[in-house]
Amino acid sequence: MDSGVRSTVKLIVVNDGKVLLNRCRSEPIGEYYSLPGGGQEKYETLDQAVRRECLEETGYTVAPERFVALFEEINENPAFRAEYPQYAHKMLHIFVCRLASDDTVKPSEMDESQVACEWVEISDVANRNLLPKVVKERFYELLNAERAVFLGSDHLMFNHG
Repeated sequence: MDSGVRSTVKLIVVNDGKVLLNRCRSEPIGEYYSLPGGGQEKYETLDQAVRRECLEETGYTVAPERFVALFEEINENPAFRAEYPQYAHKMLHIFVCRLASDDTVKPSEMDESQVACEWVEISDVANRNLLPKVVKERFYELLNAERAVFLGSDHLMFNHG
C-alpha cells in the first residue's frame, strides 16, 4: 500500500485572452472544471511533467513560464483512501504556461472524470465551477503573480482531479 504524498502539476495555459480548462463530470460533484495536469513520474522534473501532462490530457504542447502556487489536497473519504491510496494526499504545483506550438494532437490520456478540454475566456472563469475552489477564488491573482504563493491545504471528501 502506497502511503506517500503524490506530487502533481497543474497548468494555467493562456492564449489570446483564453485559458485552457478540462471540463469534468463525476457522480458526487456533477459538472466542474479543472486545470489540466496530473502526477509527476519518478525521476521526472516538474518541467517535464508539465509538458507531458498537458500533451496527454489536451493535445497541446506548452512551455512553462513560471511557477505560481503550491496547494495541498487531502482526501478524507475512507473508501477512496482504501481504493486509491496514491491519490489521497496530493501536492499541486501550479504553473502559468504558454502554447509552444499551434499544432495539436489527439489527447492520449484524459483523466477518468474529464469530458473535454475547452478554451474559456479569462473573464468567464469566475462563472465556472473551477475546482479546487481556492484556485477559482485566486485565479486572477495567480495569472498575474510575480511570486509563488502557498494556497494552503484542503481536506475534501471527493477527489476532483
